[in-house]
Amino acid sequence: MSRVAGVANGWRGGWWSAARRIESPNQGRRPRGSEVTLALIHSISLPPGHYGGDAIERLFTNALDWDAHPYYRQIRGLEVSSHFVLRRDGELLQFVSTTKRAWHAGRSSWRGRENCNDYAVGIELEGLEGERFEDAQYEGLAGLLRALVQRHPTIDGIAGHEHVAPDRKRDPGPGFDWARLQAQVDGPPGWFPPQVRVAR
Repeated sequence: MSRVAGVANGWRGGWWSAARRIESPNQGRRPRGSEVTLALIHSISLPPGHYGGDAIERLFTNALDWDAHPYYRQIRGLEVSSHFVLRRDGELLQFVSTTKRAWHAGRSSWRGRENCNDYAVGIELEGLEGERFEDAQYEGLAGLLRALVQRHPTIDGIAGHEHVAPDRKRDPGPGFDWARLQAQVDGPPGWFPPQVRVAR
């Protein structure tokens, strides 16, 4: 077993050493007996289509200036978080321990099971639904997913927000290359939603 700074596989509890830690207050306990079984991929940019800056960090830590941009008035008071954010350049941020429940999926269902926040790890890609993502993000995402499966071997699914809440969400959207991710992760059959699975 590899060790990073004395931490098995780079993990200390639910925190991964490869990510910059910025703890969000928007979190809670997972239900008793609930195991992590899903990696849930989202996309986010604040304001929409703008990259860089610290707006996502401020949103997830309840420090966003709601008057700094007209769009922010539409989400005023929103309290959300995700476990990870993967920037356009591949930088990885972590806001919530994977052992805790982050607030990212909302009303959702995966394989007949409601409330994905209870059993999912949320991963936000900096980007806009419908637009393409960067090579560094695919590489970083594949590495993160492999690390997550080491930490949580109960994971048996990878999906997008659009797959668990299709009536209200479209992210990460048509610009995301699911076939590319599937090839990079090389997971067992059935990990990915049937509509994005590709033949090998």
